[in-house]
Amino acid sequence: MSIAPTKFSKMDETEEKTIPLEEGMECVQKGLNKIKVILEGEPESFSSDEYVMLYTTIYNMCTQKAPHDYSQQLYDKYKEAVEDYINTNVLPSLKKKHDEFLLKELEKRWASHKLMVKWLLKFFHYLDKFFIKRAEVPALNEVGLTCFRDLVFQEVNGRVTDAVIALIDLEREGEKIDRALLKNVMDLYIEMAKGKMEYYVNDFEEAMLRDTACHYTRKASSWIVEDSCPEYMLKAEECLQKEKDRASHYLHSSSETKLLEKVQNQLLVVYTNQLLEKEDSGCRALLRDGKIEDLSRMYSLYHKIPKGIELVAEMFKQHVAAEGLIVVQQAADAANNKAENSGGSHEQDFVKKAFEMHDKYMVFVKGCFANNSIFHKALKEAFEVFCNKGVAGTSTAELLANYCDNTLKKGGSEELSDDVIEDTLDKVVKLVTYISDKDVFAEFYRKKLSRRLLFDRSANEDHERLILSKLKQQCGGQFTSKMEGMVTDLSLVKENQNHFQEYISNNPAANPGIDTTVTVLTTGFWPSYKSCDLNLPEEMAKGVESFKEFYTKKTKHRKLTWIFSLGQCNLNGKFEQKTIELTLGTYQAAVLLLFNTSDRWSYSDIKTQLNLADDDLVRVLASVSCAKYKILNKEPSSKSVSSTDQFEFNSQFTDKMRRIRIPLPPVDDRKKMVEEVGKDRRYAIDACLLRIMKAKKVLIHQQLILECVEQLSKMFKPDVKAIKKRIEDLITRDYLERDLENTNTYKYIA
Repeated sequence: MSIAPTKFSKMDETEEKTIPLEEGMECVQKGLNKIKVILEGEPESFSSDEYVMLYTTIYNMCTQKAPHDYSQQLYDKYKEAVEDYINTNVLPSLKKKHDEFLLKELEKRWASHKLMVKWLLKFFHYLDKFFIKRAEVPALNEVGLTCFRDLVFQEVNGRVTDAVIALIDLEREGEKIDRALLKNVMDLYIEMAKGKMEYYVNDFEEAMLRDTACHYTRKASSWIVEDSCPEYMLKAEECLQKEKDRASHYLHSSSETKLLEKVQNQLLVVYTNQLLEKEDSGCRALLRDGKIEDLSRMYSLYHKIPKGIELVAEMFKQHVAAEGLIVVQQAADAANNKAENSGGSHEQDFVKKAFEMHDKYMVFVKGCFANNSIFHKALKEAFEVFCNKGVAGTSTAELLANYCDNTLKKGGSEELSDDVIEDTLDKVVKLVTYISDKDVFAEFYRKKLSRRLLFDRSANEDHERLILSKLKQQCGGQFTSKMEGMVTDLSLVKENQNHFQEYISNNPAANPGIDTTVTVLTTGFWPSYKSCDLNLPEEMAKGVESFKEFYTKKTKHRKLTWIFSLGQCNLNGKFEQKTIELTLGTYQAAVLLLFNTSDRWSYSDIKTQLNLADDDLVRVLASVSCAKYKILNKEPSSKSVSSTDQFEFNSQFTDKMRRIRIPLPPVDDRKKMVEEVGKDRRYAIDACLLRIMKAKKVLIHQQLILECVEQLSKMFKPDVKAIKKRIEDLITRDYLERDLENTNTYKYIA
C-alpha cells in the first residue's frame, strides 16, 4: 500500500534543499526592485505568491545550517537596499526642490521611507526576530532610521530649517500657510533623534528663536514710535496670542514658553520704561483717565514677565500717592481760607475724598490687577505717604477721630442707613491701618467717645460696639481694651441708677430732694480729667452725699473721685416774662445757684465761694454773661471776663424756646492730649524693652533697637533716639546693665 505525496511532504523536500547565496540574493533583489518601483508610484503590487516566495527565501537563507546561514549577508543587503534607494531616488529629488516644495518633498519621501521599511520588516521578519539579538547589531527599523538621518536629514536639515522659518515669517505677515506640513516636518526633527529633542533644539529651535527676536525687534522699534501705549499693548497681546496659537499647532510643546519669552522680551521688556511712561497714554495717563480695559491688558501682559508687575505697581503707587498729596493740599488750602470753609468742613471733605480715592483704586486693584497682593501693598504704601502728612497742622489721626465722632453722634451727620454707616466705619478702620500714629487716633477717638457716652450724644450703641470690633480685628485687643471698658461702664449705668433709686426709696432720710443721676467710671478706661474740690451749693451737695452713702455700702473697697466738670444739670430759670428750663454743666449750675441767695456777686466772691480755678471760672462766667444766652449781666459790659467784674442776675432774660442748652466755650486740649500720648509712648517703649530683654536675657544694642521698633510699629512709629534714651533710663533705674567687656551689649537684671 502506497501513500500519495502531500503538500507537507513537498514542503519538507523544499526545506531540505540548500539555497545558494547568489540564487537567494537574486530572488531578494527582485523583490527589492519591485518595492522601489511601487514606492515611485508605478501601478505595481505584490501577489500572494510573490510575497510568500520572498519571505520563504529569506527565511530559508537564515535557517540553513552553517556554512549556508546567510543571515549576516541578508542584514547587509537590507542596509544596502535602503541606502541605494536613498541615493538613487530620494536625494536627487530633494536637491531639485526649494522652500515649501522642499518641505513637501521631504514629507513625501519620509512617508515613503517609512513605508519601505515597514514592508522590508515583513520580508526580513525572521532576521529581525532572531539574528539581531544573536549578533547584537542594531534592529532593522533602527538601521532604516539611521540611513535616512545620516544620508537625507543631515544633508538637507539646514535648508529645511530655513524653509520652515521662511514660512513662519510669511504667516506672521498675514499669509496663509500649510500648518499640517510644518507639523509633520517638526515631528521629523524629533523622530530623527529617536524621540529626543537634540536635533529639534539645535538644528531648528535656536534658529527659529533668533529669527523671532529679529522679527519682533523690527516691529517693536516701529510701533513704539508710531503707536500710543494702548495701541502698542493691543498689538503685543495679539502677537503673543498668535505665537501661542502657532506653537500649539505645529511646534513642539516645549517651544511655547521659549517663544513667548522671546516675544515678550522684544516687545515688552526692552521697551518697558518707554512704553509705561508715554506722556499722554502711559500707565499714569491710563490711571488718571480710568482706562479699565487698557490697565487690565497691561497687567495681563506684564504679570508674566519677571519683575514686570513690580514696575507697574510702583507707578500705580506713585500715581495714587501724588493724587493723595493733591487732596491734602486742597484740604490745607480750604482750611486756610476761613471765609469759604468755616466750621471745619475741610476735615470732613478730606476724609471723604480719601474714602473715594480708596474705593476708586481698590476697584483697579481687584479688577484690573487681579487682586494681586503686590498692588494691595502698593495701594497701602501710597496711602501711608499722604495719610501721615496731616492737614493744616491737624494729623490724619485726629481728622479720622473727628469724622467718626460726626458719624456716630446724634445729629452729627445726615441720616444714614445701618448698611451705609457700617460701610463708612469699614473705610475709617482701613484708613486707620495706614496711619503710623495709631495711638494718637486712639487717644482722640477715646476723648470723643467719652463725650458721646457721658453726654448721651451717641446715636446708636450697636454702632459704637461695631467700630470697636473692627478696630480690634485690625489693631489688636490692646488697642480697644480701654474703649470697650468705657462702653461697658455706660451699659451698667442704668442698673446702678435703679439700685440708687431703690436705696432712696427705702431710706427717705437719704433723699436729696432733687433728681440725681451718677455715672460711675472705671479709672484707667477713661481719659484723664481735671478734678476740682468744688464747693457745691447745698442743693447739689445733698445729692452727692446721698450717692456716697449708697456706694460705700454697696462697694466697700472702691473710692469715688468726683469729676464735676463732666456733670450736667437742668435748672428752672424763673425770669419775669416766663420760666425757662436751662441745661448746663455742673460748674455753670453752681454759679447760677449762688444767685438764689444774692442778686449780685463779684468775680472774686464767686471764686471764693465755689473754690474754682481762674481758667474754669472765666469760661463759666463767659458762657452765661458774654455768649448767646446772657443769664447774667456783667459790669463793665464787655466780651471778656476779668477778675474785677461784677455779675447780676438778668431777670429780663427771655427766649422763644422753653428749654435751652447753654454750652461752655470749647477748650483746645489737643496739646494736652499730644503730651499724654508722648507720656504713654515712654511707658510703651519701657515695657517693650523689658519684655524683649526678659525673654532674651542678653542682647546687642542694634538687635534690641530693631526688635523694639518692629513691635512698637503696630501702634506708632518709634523714634530711635527716644528708644536709646529709654534704654539709658532703664539702666539708671537698674532694670538693665551694660556688659563690662562689651558696652554694646545689654543684660537683663532679674
